[in-house]
Amino acid sequence: MPLELPIRIGPAYDDALCARERIKPFVKRTPVMTSESLNRIARAELFFKCENLQKVGAFKFRGACNATFALSDDEAKRGVATHSSGNHAAALALAAKLRGISATIVMPKNSSTVKIEAVKSYGGDIVFCEPTLQAREETLNAIVKRTGATFIPPYNHCLVIAGQATATLELLEDAPELDCVVVPIGGGGLISGAAIATAGKSPSTKVIGAEPKNADDAYRSFKSGKLVPQTAPDTIADGLRTSLGNITFSIIRRYVADIFTAKEETIVQAMKLVWERMKLVIEPSAAVPLAVVLERNAAFAGKRVGVILSGGNVDLSKRFW
Repeated sequence: MPLELPIRIGPAYDDALCARERIKPFVKRTPVMTSESLNRIARAELFFKCENLQKVGAFKFRGACNATFALSDDEAKRGVATHSSGNHAAALALAAKLRGISATIVMPKNSSTVKIEAVKSYGGDIVFCEPTLQAREETLNAIVKRTGATFIPPYNHCLVIAGQATATLELLEDAPELDCVVVPIGGGGLISGAAIATAGKSPSTKVIGAEPKNADDAYRSFKSGKLVPQTAPDTIADGLRTSLGNITFSIIRRYVADIFTAKEETIVQAMKLVWERMKLVIEPSAAVPLAVVLERNAAFAGKRVGVILSGGNVDLSKRFW
């Protein structure tokens, strides 16, 4: 049973509603899609929120956009900055471009060419560093100190979480009376947003976390009640290799009903099913919720299940099957 925290930590439902109004002119309202074929396989009614069709190809644009447009004019004129080798990098670059301000992105020098080109295409200024967390943080800190830019983290940030919540608000509007919403967990920004949106709009709907078995720090943290850092994750779902933050963990402990894990082969199977049966390109991280539904089918059979497809940025040079 979720733990009740004595004080508010992180954003609330009202913050999600404010975020929706703030970012409405800029984000896509992505479709909710269904598949009779996948319903038969899962023995459940599945409603897929297609954030793979969002700008920059991932839900990350929502949070980056909310945090960027919430800045005062004085803060904004000094620009924004972050360190990221993933979808947040492109998301922040585009959000800054739309606001008409600069974005400096610290990226490891071994980042994929696809991600580097995406950031460049949205006008982000890239500063490369060694591929270690220490190097990323030190490089970013030097930039912030020199320029006065505002650091926008990828997930452990109230405005970012509130922005991510808007995806689930839309899902609950388009597919009401869901029994549960299944959400992938990396750093926890998306599921934290889903949790506050669901608690405010549809409190009878359970929020279930989905995580690779080979990168199960959120599962272990949830079960132990203590924040367990990620160590040596080895999963195809590269977007879910990040550890939880203190804000996201607090929200998860309070509002999330449970966290399930999925094996690597099931993640690949789920990704292939969505590609084949729905003709949708999703990345491995986005396949983890469906993988959980398939592996833990007894928990979902006969229910109305929302599934967040978190992104569709795939390196097509890789072979997945």
